[in-house]
Amino acid sequence: MENKIRIEYCTQCNWLLRATWMSQELLTTFNTEINSLTLTPVTGGVYNIYANDILIWSRKEKSGFPEITILKQLTRDVIAPDRNLGHIDRKKK
Repeated sequence: MENKIRIEYCTQCNWLLRATWMSQELLTTFNTEINSLTLTPVTGGVYNIYANDILIWSRKEKSGFPEITILKQLTRDVIAPDRNLGHIDRKKK
C-alpha cells in the first residue's frame, strides 16, 4: 500500500512554515512508511491534515493546531498501526 500525507494550509494566514515543519517531522519519523507528502495551498483559514485520504486533523474542528506528538500518533494509527513510536507512546506518570 502506498502511504500518502497531504497538508492543506492557508496562504492568507501564512501557515506555510508550520506546514513545512510538520512535514519535516512526519518525513523524519516515518521515513520508510511515507511514500509521498503533498503541501496544498488553500485559503479561508484551512489547515487540514490527511493520511491516506483520511482527515486526521482539522484546525477548524479541533479549534487549533496539533501538538507534534499527537500528529505523529494520529499518522501512525493510519499508516503504520503496529509501529511503536518509542518515547511518544510512553504514558506520562
